[in-house]
Amino acid sequence: MTSNETATASFDERRDPTDALLQVRALKKYFPVSSGWFGGSQQRVRAVDGVSFDLRAGETFAVVGESGCGKTTLAKTVARLLDPTDGRIVFDGRDISTLSNRDLRPVRRNLQVVYQDPTSSLNPRRRVGAIVADPLKVHGIGSKQERLERVNDALVQVDLPIEFKRRYPGGLSGGQKQRVAIARALVLNPKLVVLDEPTSALDVSVQAKVISLLEDLQDELDLTYLVISHDLSLVKNIADRIGVMYLGKFMEIAESQTLFENPLNPYTEQLLSAIPVVESDEQALKPREIDIEGEPPDPANPPSGCPFNPRCHKRFDACDKVHPDLVEVAPGHSVRCLLYPGDQQPAVDEYSTEAERKRLRTDQ
Repeated sequence: MTSNETATASFDERRDPTDALLQVRALKKYFPVSSGWFGGSQQRVRAVDGVSFDLRAGETFAVVGESGCGKTTLAKTVARLLDPTDGRIVFDGRDISTLSNRDLRPVRRNLQVVYQDPTSSLNPRRRVGAIVADPLKVHGIGSKQERLERVNDALVQVDLPIEFKRRYPGGLSGGQKQRVAIARALVLNPKLVVLDEPTSALDVSVQAKVISLLEDLQDELDLTYLVISHDLSLVKNIADRIGVMYLGKFMEIAESQTLFENPLNPYTEQLLSAIPVVESDEQALKPREIDIEGEPPDPANPPSGCPFNPRCHKRFDACDKVHPDLVEVAPGHSVRCLLYPGDQQPAVDEYSTEAERKRLRTDQ
C-alpha cells in the first residue's frame, strides 16, 4: 500500500458510514492508451484516481471541475455504466463494485441517471409515453394499465401535460425534453439519481426552472442526488456538499457554504474567482480575480508532485516533488494541498517553513 493509499484509508476511517446511502472508497477508473508503433507500449489515463466520498440519504452532493477532470467518468462508474478498475462502491448497503449485469438489474431500479443532452438521450422515433414507460417494461413492473397510470403520474410530477405522452421528442423544446428524461428516471421511484450536467444543454431562462423542479421533486419524493457540473454558481444553491475534482482526484470537499466562504485549495480559489458577478452587492463576497495559468496537463502523463502545481498561483518548491494527501482540516472540510500537509509535514519541511506556508495560505 502506497503512502497515498494509506492516507486515503485513514481518511475513510474518520467517515461515519452509518447513514450513507452511497459509499465510494478509493475508486479508480483507468483507460489504456497505446503509444508508439503498432501500440508497442501502453499508457493509462487515470480518469478517476482513488476517489472516496459518502452520500447520505436525502442529500445532494455535487462534483465540479474543469472539462476533462474525470467527473463524468466518476458518475458513470458509480452508476456501474463503466466497470471500475479498483475500489469499492457500496450502494444501499450492498457492494456493487463487481456485480454482473444480471445482478445489477435490481440495483438499477433504485439508481437512475439523467444525462446531459436530452436530445441525444431520447429516441426520436418513439412517443414520450413509450419512452417513459420503458423502465417499467424492462423491470417487468405492473400491467399495461398500471404502467399507463404511472406514466401519467410521472408526467404530472415534472409539470408536463398528460397529453404530451402522444408526442415525439422532436416536437418538444429543450426544457420539455429534459423533463421527459427526468420523468423516465423517476418512474421507477429510485433512491439515488445521478444528474450529469442536467442543465448545461438548456437555455439560461430554462435552467432555473429545471433546477427548481429537481429541488421540489427531491423534497416530495425524498430523493438523493449526485450532481455533476462545471458550473459552481449553479451548484451553490442546490448542493449540500461539493467535491472539487482535478485530474481524477478530489482537491477539496466541503459543505457548500463553507466552500464558497473559505476555499482552501488554490484550484478552488481559481474556480471561484472565475464566476461572473452581476449584482454589485455580490462583489464584496467574490474573491479577487486569479488568472489560471496554462492548460490542464495530459491525464496520461500527469505532473509529478501535486497534480495542480504547474498552474498553481501559490506553488512552492515542494509542490512538484511531494504528492499531497487529502487531509481533513476541519469537520467535514478536507483539502489536498501541501499548504495543509498533515502527515507529510517532515517531507514538506525540507522545502519550506511553516511561516512561509502560512503566508501563502493567507495571501489573498
